Amino acid sequence: MSESEQKTRTVAYLRVSLEKQAEAASLDVQRAKVRAYADLYGLELVAIEEEVGSARSLDRPGLQKVLGMLKAGAADALLVSRLDRLTRSVRDLCDLVDRYFRDGRYALLSVGEQVDTRSAAGRMVLSILATISQWEREAIGERTAAAMKYMAGRGEFCGGNVPYGYRLAGEMLEEDPGEQAVVRAARALREQGFSLRDIAVLLRNKGLRSRTGREFGANQIARMVAA
Repeated sequence: MSESEQKTRTVAYLRVSLEKQAEAASLDVQRAKVRAYADLYGLELVAIEEEVGSARSLDRPGLQKVLGMLKAGAADALLVSRLDRLTRSVRDLCDLVDRYFRDGRYALLSVGEQVDTRSAAGRMVLSILATISQWEREAIGERTAAAMKYMAGRGEFCGGNVPYGYRLAGEMLEEDPGEQAVVRAARALREQGFSLRDIAVLLRNKGLRSRTGREFGANQIARMVAA
């Protein structure tokens, strides 16, 4: 068997983000990395696909093109400079692994993470990386939620819309007397057994409106009485 026949036919996928135009120069860097990797590991680089776009979805023309090359038998492996060039979503990465790379039919190669799924060990490493990434995302979410709860407990503004009944004073929330009167009225009606929709109607009949001047809805009343 000749040397060229032994090489893994590989298509490289390069991507830069629309949101970061400064990354445009990184296409050259990615291209150099995948070429050097292919030379080092004896890969036959059959094509290099370059794309400018967000990684929020797998439905990208360039990515679908290289995946189509795998399915059509035009390439045996997909090479990226880093896994985040392929996708930033752990769910999407796991989906790609399940559909294309877990059974070893096609290979996924990453320069940055030194992933090579042509072996069982490489597929295990990829699974571990995906699991760690998922854990990091969930841990960050938990820490953020705990920090926001602590800030809210101290009356600090955590971003988003200022809740009805309060106003922003610097970085702190303080009660708005006029809105608090409406909140107390809504709670009193709720304690008397009125439905959320009935309370909204009663407040409207009294000429009371939301902060934007619109009539209260049942969802707004629910937030008021639960606060």
